[in-house]
Amino acid sequence: MVDNFSLGRHISGQFNAELESIRTHVLAMGGLVEQQLADSLKAMHKQDAELVKRVIKDDHKVNAMEVAIDEACTRIIAKRQPTASDLRLVIAIIKTITDLERIGDVAESIAKVALENFTNKQYNLLVSLEALGQHAVRMLHEVLDAFARMDVKAAVKVYQEDDRIDREYEAIIRQLMTYMMEDPRSIPNVLQVMWSARSIERVGDRCQNICEYIIYFVKGKDIRHTSQEDLKSILEQAGSSG
Repeated sequence: MVDNFSLGRHISGQFNAELESIRTHVLAMGGLVEQQLADSLKAMHKQDAELVKRVIKDDHKVNAMEVAIDEACTRIIAKRQPTASDLRLVIAIIKTITDLERIGDVAESIAKVALENFTNKQYNLLVSLEALGQHAVRMLHEVLDAFARMDVKAAVKVYQEDDRIDREYEAIIRQLMTYMMEDPRSIPNVLQVMWSARSIERVGDRCQNICEYIIYFVKGKDIRHTSQEDLKSILEQAGSSG
C-alpha cells in the first residue's frame, strides 16, 4: 500500500508513518460507516429497535473518528507543510472523512425510520428500498476499496455506477407517488419512505465525491463542476491510464 501512495520518497520515516497511520484510520472509519449503513437498512426492513440503538451508538464513534483524523491532518499541515501530491493526499483525506461522516448521519436517520408505525401493507414500501440500499452499500464498499489502493480505474467505475442508483431511485419515487394517490391516508408514512430513498440516493453521490478525491490525488485534476462532455473525456483518460 505504501508504494501506491509513493510515500517511500520521504527522507523522514516519521512523515511516512504519520501519513500511513492516517490512511489506516480513514479505512477503519470507512469500514464502520459501511457496517452502519448495512445495519440501518437491516433495522428498517426488520423494524429492529435494538439494531437501531447500535446504529445510533456507532454514529458517535464515527463522529469521534472524523474529529481525530481531521486533527491529525491539521497537525501534519502545520508541522510538515506538505506540498504537491502529499498536500493533495491530506486534502483528499479531509474531504473523504467529511463525506463518510455524512453517510453515517444518513445511516442513523434511515435506522430511525424503523421506529415509525407502519401497517403491514405500508411495510412493503420499506422492503421496496432493499435493492436500492444494497446497491448503495456495495458502491460504498467499492469506493473504499478504490481509496485503499488509490486505484483510479476502480474509482472511475464506481463513479459511473451512480447513474444506476439514480435510475433506481426515480423508479421508486414513481411507485411511491402512485401509492399515495391510491391511498391518501398513507401520505405521512410514504413521505418517510421517500425521504429514506432520497437519503440512500445521496449515499451514491457521496461515493462519487470520494471517487473525485481519488482522481484529484492521483492525477492532480479536479473534476468537480465539469461539463458532462468534458467529464466523460476526463474519466475515459483517467480510466485508461490509471
